[in-house]
Amino acid sequence: MKLKVEFSKNLFLILGAVLLGVIGQLSMKHGMSQVKIITSGVGELAASLSKALMQPFVTAGFLLYGISALVWLMVLSRVELSYAYPMVSIGYVAVVILSRILFHEHVTGMRVLGIVVICAGVFLISRS
Repeated sequence: MKLKVEFSKNLFLILGAVLLGVIGQLSMKHGMSQVKIITSGVGELAASLSKALMQPFVTAGFLLYGISALVWLMVLSRVELSYAYPMVSIGYVAVVILSRILFHEHVTGMRVLGIVVICAGVFLISRS
């Protein structure tokens, strides 16, 4: 019974870290869609990046990424890396799906097939 509770806690931490990373990515994408990065020169690039960092959604995205990294450190202290790290790929799946829903991005059949393969791999790893 104790092993099952530990497994649940660890899985919760892994999914929490992944979810925070996904929300951070989506937040940064939303923020950056409101900022035009100019790369014609060093001065313009610095001004553009400064503007991007002042964008609240970009800042929130970085904050969420930071919290995700802290949670991930907890995961690394408790779980084998060969088990935990492939679970990060759940984030790839979530980002593709949510990018389609939130940003109306085009998702090709090949990307859908890739998502299916990733999900199958995560399922197999979670069973070990």
